[in-house]
Amino acid sequence: MGGVENSEPPLKRVKVSLGDLKNLVDEVSRIVPVSSSLGDLMARPLCSQGAEETVGMKGVIKKQEFVKIITRALYSLGYVRTGALLEEESGIRLHSTAVALLLDQVQGEKWEESLVTLHKIGLSDEITVKRASFLLLEQKFFDLLKEENLMAALDTLRNEIVPLSVNVGRVRELASCIICPSQCMALRISSQDGTDANSRSRFKEKLEKLLPAAVMIPERRLEHLVEQALDVQRDACVFHNTLDSEFSLYVDHQCGRNQIPSHTLQILQAHKDEVWFLQFSHNGKYLASASRDHITVVWEVKESDLVLLKHTLTGHQQPVLTITWSPDDSQLLTCGVEEVVRRWDVNTGECLHVYEKAGVGLISCGWFPDGKGIVSGMKDKSICLWDLDGRELECWKGQRTLNISDMAITDDGKRIISICRENAILLLDREAKFERLIEEKQVITSFSLSEDNKFLLVNLMNEELHLWSIEGDIKVVAHYRGHRRMRFLIRSCFGGFEQAYIASGSEDSQVYIWHRDTGKLLLTLPGHSGAVNCVSWNPMDPRMLASASDDRTIRIWGLDDLNYKGHCSNGNGIT
Repeated sequence: MGGVENSEPPLKRVKVSLGDLKNLVDEVSRIVPVSSSLGDLMARPLCSQGAEETVGMKGVIKKQEFVKIITRALYSLGYVRTGALLEEESGIRLHSTAVALLLDQVQGEKWEESLVTLHKIGLSDEITVKRASFLLLEQKFFDLLKEENLMAALDTLRNEIVPLSVNVGRVRELASCIICPSQCMALRISSQDGTDANSRSRFKEKLEKLLPAAVMIPERRLEHLVEQALDVQRDACVFHNTLDSEFSLYVDHQCGRNQIPSHTLQILQAHKDEVWFLQFSHNGKYLASASRDHITVVWEVKESDLVLLKHTLTGHQQPVLTITWSPDDSQLLTCGVEEVVRRWDVNTGECLHVYEKAGVGLISCGWFPDGKGIVSGMKDKSICLWDLDGRELECWKGQRTLNISDMAITDDGKRIISICRENAILLLDREAKFERLIEEKQVITSFSLSEDNKFLLVNLMNEELHLWSIEGDIKVVAHYRGHRRMRFLIRSCFGGFEQAYIASGSEDSQVYIWHRDTGKLLLTLPGHSGAVNCVSWNPMDPRMLASASDDRTIRIWGLDDLNYKGHCSNGNGIT
């Protein structure tokens, strides 16, 4: 298998002194300087010769490349005979004679012959040749060790691999295989090599990635080009709100505005006063709403997308300002206006605990990612961390929050986010004990954290929404305008497929929807008869949106499509 023939006895009878091995490692370090990194060097493709025949209306697709890519795809899909037939009929070979021979020799583990063939391909980049030679010689080295031909392996390492001056760190690892043969298997696995057909195929893929694309077409190149084209079409479609599995290659992709939830499917009436807040659970199976009537309602989203009343939660002595779901959606926190935080069992509707602090009202709440603790903003502008039994674990005093109920915690539990001044949002890093500020020129009324924890959507007093990037360099990346806000607290949200949209309530009784990246206002949804205070997009169903209004109702919005499984109904959601 490409080993060097000699009459040396097996490994267990060969003695190599530690002094020789030390000299070898020193020799490696001397011949291969650490500074000779090749990471930034690229192989140069072979030069094309003259004008080539093209296909396509624009004349930019070279026929030879086009046919080769199709042939490569056929072989990758397992259509070997069809691929060979295309090569024969077109007269365009997928690989040159030398490249085809090299692949056969690699498949047959003929490392000496493959090295000779590699130099016959005509690669113009010396570094590429050295790196490819290194891969081949590394396999030869492993095979010699497997055959227990230690002296031949040592000779290959010293006289063939080291002089290449490539990958000094790897050379040292190979040298350690001679000192400690048990390490050889780990190195071989890390190089994705082995004796079965699959591992040999993986080695060929590594070789293919190393050689220029003009010499060896990358694996799945056609699929990659098609996926790129689909990505371009999707990114250009401002109404794209559907799963990528619904793409078709038969026609260019273009969604209509009917892919955005804009049709009232249900009007829910269970509150006796203005509905101030609502939020879908993480799994999209529940919706919770909070009202000025001191009541929280838990709704259940059925498979038919019908939303039904599950529990009416009573106990607060003040209007309920905010709601937040536990990470597993089994529990719910509700916070009254400068009152207490209550923790509820979603399945039974039972109140499990009441969190309060003598003489200090609570104004906001949130869950830690492990579900074992909660955090709350206090009337005295501090932020407190509690365990589930109500024991205070930490408290950050000072100007940490305002009398506004928005609070968020990143999924890793490291950062707590709250409005700390009229025009500033605090990013509190618990572990690093470090604080950063988002500062606006206008008064901040509310904010929302994106699903990936990388962006904040900030509502301002001047009827604008700002999208802030909060990773690395904190900055505004988009603005949204059009909705109305004069007196009341209006909330907005991310939503749709991959959170590609921004939705907001408005004092003119409408719901506003913008495209997140372009900032373009796409739709306004009329229907409510009072200010729309809050909106929530179902995180598991990009075609379901809910809105809460001063008219005491909740509207469930879906697709304006006769074939849509939802239907319009008016009631309290009780079957």
